Amino acid sequence: MKKLLFILVVSIIYSACTNRTAGLHEISMTDSSSVSLPYTAAYSSRFSIGKDSDALAVLNNYKAWETGDMNAFRSTLGDSLSLYFSNGSKFRGTRDTVMYYASKFRDSLSKVEIKMDAWVPLHTEDKNEDWVSVWYTEIDTYKTGKVDSAYYQDDNMLDKNRKIVFSDSHKRVLK
Repeated sequence: MKKLLFILVVSIIYSACTNRTAGLHEISMTDSSSVSLPYTAAYSSRFSIGKDSDALAVLNNYKAWETGDMNAFRSTLGDSLSLYFSNGSKFRGTRDTVMYYASKFRDSLSKVEIKMDAWVPLHTEDKNEDWVSVWYTEIDTYKTGKVDSAYYQDDNMLDKNRKIVFSDSHKRVLK
């Protein structure tokens, strides 16, 4: 019985110390570098995971909007912005102009609730840009009592001061 236990323990230790995943890593590394893709990205295909501090900067923007803290919201924006809204409209202008319209719209709401599902900070290696993509549900309650809810996916680009200078929003209305 002791010999059997000894052989079993030695076998387990040997198996644990043997690098059985080396071939798997080699295959996946070889596979990803040798893949011939059918398209060339017009913007970039060289993204890596970005910094948590970039995610924090963007999430602070959403939290300020949710709580109605327009001063904090303003502090998350760059001097000039390009915004692409989910309804297809777009805006390019100054932070002051954005704040004028954003404050007016936010004032029409009695409550905003954001349920953040996921976010990922990204960095473009070839363009040296920092982005944060977010996925969330937003429930807006208007002062009139009307309630709107939608699922969003937004891509936010940050400048070197971690201020949002570009945002592209996509919306799916919830029933």
